[in-house]
Amino acid sequence: MTIIAGMSLPIYQSFQVRSDLDIATVETVQTLRRAQALSQAVDGDTSWGLFLASGSITLFKGASYATRDSAFDEVFDVPTSIAPSGLSEIVFAKFTGLPQTSGTMTLTSNANESRSIIIN
Repeated sequence: MTIIAGMSLPIYQSFQVRSDLDIATVETVQTLRRAQALSQAVDGDTSWGLFLASGSITLFKGASYATRDSAFDEVFDVPTSIAPSGLSEIVFAKFTGLPQTSGTMTLTSNANESRSIIIN
């Protein structure tokens, strides 16, 4: 039993890290789509965007994260085992919903697995 338990623990940990990475990727994509939809609907007569930081994803109302109306922020937690890189802020234009920046957002787990989200 001890041998089986010893062999299964690393497999479980690997599964958990991969699951966290997949969940963080899906959460990021869904938040990007929500920001785009809110911009297209001209909700609040302004643009909407996403800010990705270590430990959190923030959906914000405004032309940039720095000048946002923080009363409308929606913050989602991301496991600290996931490190973001690449683009950290995406803002979508009113009416068209087109991103004002293009590039790649990359989420990397502490097990060196990564997922890329391409914005164009």
